[in-house]
Order: sequence, then C-alpha cells, then structure tokens
Amino acid sequence: MNTNKFNIMPTEEGFYGNYGGQFIQSEFKDEFKKITEAFLHYKNDTEFNKELNYLLKNYAGRPSPVYYAKNLSEKYNCRIYLKREDLNHTGAHKINHSLGEALLAKKMGKTKLIADTGAGQHGVAVATAAAIMKLECDIYMGELDIEKESPNVERMKILGANIIPVSEGTKTLKEAVDAAFDAYINEYKTAMYAMGSAVGPHPFPMMIEHFQSVIGREAREQFLEQEGHLPECIIACIGGGSNAIGLFNGFLDDEDVDIYGVEPLGRGADLGDNAASINYGKDGIIHGFKCKLLQDSDGNIANAYSVASGLDYPGAGPKHCYLSEIGRVKYDVISDNEAINAFYELSKSEGIIPALESSHAIAYGLKLAKENKYNNMLINVSGRGDKDIQFVLKSK
Repeated sequence: MNTNKFNIMPTEEGFYGNYGGQFIQSEFKDEFKKITEAFLHYKNDTEFNKELNYLLKNYAGRPSPVYYAKNLSEKYNCRIYLKREDLNHTGAHKINHSLGEALLAKKMGKTKLIADTGAGQHGVAVATAAAIMKLECDIYMGELDIEKESPNVERMKILGANIIPVSEGTKTLKEAVDAAFDAYINEYKTAMYAMGSAVGPHPFPMMIEHFQSVIGREAREQFLEQEGHLPECIIACIGGGSNAIGLFNGFLDDEDVDIYGVEPLGRGADLGDNAASINYGKDGIIHGFKCKLLQDSDGNIANAYSVASGLDYPGAGPKHCYLSEIGRVKYDVISDNEAINAFYELSKSEGIIPALESSHAIAYGLKLAKENKYNNMLINVSGRGDKDIQFVLKSK
C-alpha cells in the first residue's frame, strides 16, 4: 500500500497541517527561497543524485544492515530486528543528511558550513562532509555537551572543524542552535546552515526528511526480504526527529504497521526534567518554525533535559507534530534510567553498544516485547555509543 495518505509533503509555505512554516526576518526570505529552489531542483537532478548515492554507498557505507537480534528475541519471545545506522561512517544516521546538505552547499557556491550539535554526532558528520567537500566548518556546541561528549569534540577538531563553545543558558543543544543561527545570519551569503535535525524554518525539515528517507526505504526492503512481510511495528527515538522521520518515511502509508516515536522523559514529567515536547508541549515557535514546544505558564521556552545530549531539544520536527495530531504515530516516553538499562542490555546481549539516544528506542521496544503485543518489531539504532561510554560509566 502506498497511497501517500499520511506521508505528505509540506505546503508551499512549509506547513505540515498546523506545524512548520518559515518564521524568519523578511531580509532573509530571498536567501531561503534560493535554498528551497536549489533543493527542489537538485533532489531530482541525475548528476546530483549520482554523486550523493556514490558517497552514501562507497564513503558512508550504505546500505546499513537490518540485523536479527537473536539473543534478545529469544529472551523476550519476539522477533526483534535492528536497523544498524550505528554502522555508518561517523557512527550515526547524521552522515546521511550531512552529505546531502554539504553537496547542496557546494552546488550553490557556498564556502562554509555552519552547524550546531548536541551529542556531537551531527557535528562529526558535518565536519566529515565539509572535509570531503573542501568547505570551511564552524560547529557550535554547548559547554556542558563539550564536557559530556569529549571524544566527538576531539574528532571534530581532527577533521578540521572550528569548535565554538556556547556558555549561555543550560549550555546544551538549544543554546547551541541559538548561537549557530545568529552566526548564520551574519554569513548567509557565503555559508550554508547545516541543520542537524528535521526542524527549523522551511525548507530544512523537508530537506532533512528527504536525505534521511534512505533509512526507511532500505529497512522496508530488507525486512521484507528477511521476513517475507512488513514489521508489525517500528520504533525510533526522537529529539528533533531526523532518524525517526527517516525510518517512518518508508512505512507511513502501511496502516498495518504501528509506528512509535520515543521521547526522553529524563528525570520525570515536571517542566525542566525532560525533553518530551510532543507529550508535554504546547504550540509555539522556535528557531523559525511552529511546533509542539516545552513552555512555562507564561509561554517562555522551557529548559529541556535528557541524559542523551542529542535529544535535549525543547521542540520537535513539524511533521512529527502533525503525525501525532492525526494519530498516525504514537509518541511515548522513556526515562533516563530505562534508557541506561537498555544501553547495557543491548551491549551485553548482542555485543552492540548503542548511543544513549538510540537506547531510548531500544528500551521502548523491550517494554512492548514484555507486553507480548507484537510477534516482531524493527527498532532503529540511530547511532553507536562510543561517545557515551565514559559518561555512562561515571554515572553508574
């Protein structure tokens, strides 16, 4: 089934239902129009796609495999499959859209990539893409995340990126995005903003979804080949939502497939203790787009928190907000402790150390398996946990 009932494209103004859009200063409208037109042209350009597909295959290592987790499956009496985005070059799904954005920037004549990063996986991927495309690269990262994710910080430096610490606010992802946007505003004529998730003003959510949809296309084909049918459910973690929208994209119009997006509950449901914006947020505007947004009683953007640095963003991608509103995807939560327990369980059961972000999806999948709700499932392992090992060991 593929009738595009749920897998919609945004309107010309960039809206998915009530969410998305382009809330930016009028002087930048022309630049964003140029980016939109360039993307819409090149996404269907034979030479562009030939070059991008070559890089995805021979540089990033795609297709990433779908792996049958035999030991977990036997333990939980459910056939559990893992989409192994952790096996990509640079260790996560972030390389998919980073290569796409870098190639688009090159085609547009830009000389620099500007990016934010939380866990550092996006930063490493952008720095990698910038290196191969011979572009300058500035990466903005909160000071707290720099401390938590030092292995990725060192990788970015080795790759030639300029790391710019952000000391404002919670010193995490939201402030890194703020600082990167401010820098981009001053350099947009020569630089491209390399968005790190399916968020931001139009056309960035649409672009990220397009470049990440390779996950869902591959996973659908691979699961069918191995099992002879589609999975009963698919699961992915969501902060801004790039890995999730990439996986979901391949299954949205298969109504027999249940879809779960897993948000970080963090320390609990109180404001400031989590980053579960779809579950606990209200409609609002952040970083140039409308979404479900964590806010206090006065409408101020609240601090977001998660043990996983890549998930502690106070909003969610507009298509995710839309999919939640129409009921196609169920968005639920997993706590820090549940994610850390899943981190260890996958590591010890299958010899796969997942990123803390991915551990939220693993934890939710195991929770569903315990409930005997499904006979089989597919979980997206969006990244590997090398970056998190020292932090997890310290917090034991």
